[in-house]
Amino acid sequence: MPERRGTVQVYTGDGKGKTTAALGLALRAVGHGLSVYMLQFMKGSPNYGELTSAEKLPGLTIVQSGRDEFVDRSDPAQVDIDMAADGLANGREALLSGQYDIVILDEANVALDFGLIALADVLELIEKRPPHVELVLTGRSAHPEVVKAADLVSEVLNIRHHYDSGVEAREGIEY
Repeated sequence: MPERRGTVQVYTGDGKGKTTAALGLALRAVGHGLSVYMLQFMKGSPNYGELTSAEKLPGLTIVQSGRDEFVDRSDPAQVDIDMAADGLANGREALLSGQYDIVILDEANVALDFGLIALADVLELIEKRPPHVELVLTGRSAHPEVVKAADLVSEVLNIRHHYDSGVEAREGIEY
């Protein structure tokens, strides 16, 4: 059997569902015996349902690298920059370890857009991706150079969102 070829996927846009799409890919992959590592930038809440699910699914590892607070885009705190740097290092290690078939860098596009991680570092990860590993980057505002380097780019559009009518984030649906 020939070695599996991995690609670089980007899920971006202002609509809801980018992380959910990546988690769907992870669920499908684990069902086929693949090993998935998801690093979540800018997320630090233990209340995300996917963390509980990952504990029950052999082959799916989810690590958070952020605080349970919003990051100030115009003036990110040093702790947010440091946590993003640690997250990027963990993602790089997972990508190059040979242990994972899929590596998901959740909210990497936002971390890049907020200046928490450097474009050169993200492009280097894409360039050094082992050919059999699937690399997925999610988040709004994907950098044009990341889009150019990707094999697949899906843009999630916001046509209508229930937040606009006052529906708050719901356990099991948004987190």
